[in-house]
Amino acid sequence: MSTLPLLSDEAADAEARAVFDDIREKRQTDYVNNFWRALANDPPQLAQVWERLQQVMAPGALDPLVKELIYVAVSVTNGCEYCTHSHTAAAKAKGMTPEMYGELLAVIGMAAQTNALATALQVPTDERFKA
Repeated sequence: MSTLPLLSDEAADAEARAVFDDIREKRQTDYVNNFWRALANDPPQLAQVWERLQQVMAPGALDPLVKELIYVAVSVTNGCEYCTHSHTAAAKAKGMTPEMYGELLAVIGMAAQTNALATALQVPTDERFKA
């Protein structure tokens, strides 16, 4: 259950509705998901997060699918069920295949295991790995 109400278009103020409209336009959809509806309780933060997300997830040196795969991995690691589901759906929409998803999960699991072992063993970082 959300700690704040998920604001409908009617309940959101004009600033939040403008962001909702921009989401619909840029994503070519009539759907505004629950994350944005929760953030609509703080319209300046809603606008800021929407703008930053567009900048970060735009094509660049990393293509959009790679960015979604990273987002899934970080979301799984942080235990964010909402973001894991949301960005898994986005990765599928950008071309992630079942085979890619399987490999992604294997990498996430391997990293979790080796991170835990390195942390537990307090392995010092090799000098050649330090930038």
